[in-house]
Amino acid sequence: MRVQTGDNVGIGGFIITGSAPKHVIVRAIGPSLARNGISDVLADPVLELHGPGAFITITDDNWRDDPAQEAAIIADDLAPTSDLESAIDATLTPGAYTAIVRGKNNTSGVALVEVYDLDHTAASKLANISTRAFVSTGDNIVIAGFILGNGGGDDGVIVRGLGPSLTAAGVPDVLANPTLELRDSNGVLLFSNNDWQDNPAQAAIVTAAGLAPSDNLEAAIAATLPPGLYTALLAGLNNGTGVGLVEVYDRGGTP
Repeated sequence: MRVQTGDNVGIGGFIITGSAPKHVIVRAIGPSLARNGISDVLADPVLELHGPGAFITITDDNWRDDPAQEAAIIADDLAPTSDLESAIDATLTPGAYTAIVRGKNNTSGVALVEVYDLDHTAASKLANISTRAFVSTGDNIVIAGFILGNGGGDDGVIVRGLGPSLTAAGVPDVLANPTLELRDSNGVLLFSNNDWQDNPAQAAIVTAAGLAPSDNLEAAIAATLPPGLYTALLAGLNNGTGVGLVEVYDRGGTP
């Protein structure tokens, strides 16, 4: 995603469900993306982790700043490759969390926010991940990647692309007409959607899951997928731009 300033910073949300705490690592990656041919990267990401209730916000500029965190991140085998990148190792109770990515000193650029589940045996799971950011065109659309583990066979997911309904939450300059693509690890297009009611069978699954978007111009995809790496691409119809939200819901064995 392209991280800008003010209301257009990068926002990654995730929900932990279940009855036990979940060990996770959250990362904000910028400089190392240049190795993948990405231009105009965020030179120095700053990461904030917000949580429910009395949760105390955790902030990290450079992942080596705190020796205890540095040791934990290295032990996780997920140390960023640039010292200017950010990471937070935490054990979190079930609830909704928000990771905010900003550029130090109000800088902007392309960045990546990630959350990893480090304890698959806990009686809890990452049931939802989302990314809110400014959706531009070309290489600066919003791209959400997710990995389905190999513990329980195929998994049902619902992916949503929201824009117009964000206005009700006070978000300015929203994406007027979001479109979604879901691709596999080889970049092969599996599903695409413009308006979530275009496909009656898909719309019925999304509605039954209680995840029907509130605006007919928003997008949604229901799929049952084998373990692997997937990418959801959020763009604007006819190269429209604005703030959008892409979400992935893990539905377990059913879509």
